[in-house]
Amino acid sequence: MQALSKLIFDPEALPVDSIAGEPAVDPERLTVLALRERFARPPEWIREEFSERRMRKLAGEPTPAAVLMPLVVRENGLTMLLTQRTAHLNDHAGQVSLPGGRVDAVDTSAIDTALRETEEEVGLHRRHIEILGTLPDYFTGTGFKVTPVVGLVHPPIELRADPFEVAEIFEVPLDFLMNGMNHELRSYDYPEGGGRRSFYTMPYDRFFIWGATAGMLRNLFHFLRA
Repeated sequence: MQALSKLIFDPEALPVDSIAGEPAVDPERLTVLALRERFARPPEWIREEFSERRMRKLAGEPTPAAVLMPLVVRENGLTMLLTQRTAHLNDHAGQVSLPGGRVDAVDTSAIDTALRETEEEVGLHRRHIEILGTLPDYFTGTGFKVTPVVGLVHPPIELRADPFEVAEIFEVPLDFLMNGMNHELRSYDYPEGGGRRSFYTMPYDRFFIWGATAGMLRNLFHFLRA
């Protein structure tokens, strides 16, 4: 099968199969204090599995990577900081992404990877980031095992996009992302019996959030509503 990094379909053009439709996470759970408590004493919960892992046809072990899920503390509520990747990259070109990347030899942990990559990509220094914890690894169709690291970002902050990797930096209200009514399920049938891939999308304003980013956001959603 053609690697998923070589995108052969337009996800925005595909019809919506269904809306996930779960109730929104209680706003009282989307506060700084509540998030600290949730990660300090995590509940029993069930993560969601995605077709990317089942359809991965690459040889060898997946490449370790980590991303930061940066929750920016704003006066009007928490937001999730995201990036639009540049169009020329080999993996996930042009897609909405969480800041992060593959584990480097200098990194001491997945958290260290996420913090280093975030500073390199968007200029956000780790002194502004309060780590809350991690979510289960996400396996991508492009051969990565991604550890999502959740952290609070305390302004004032100055951001600087790496022009090679990041076309744009933007923020989405966390209460929008943590509402199942905003989670769309779409599918694509690969030609010649290549299988069917289903994935979540979360369109917001002019940005189209989908794939691995949407999948990791879905697991944050399940974790916070458990």
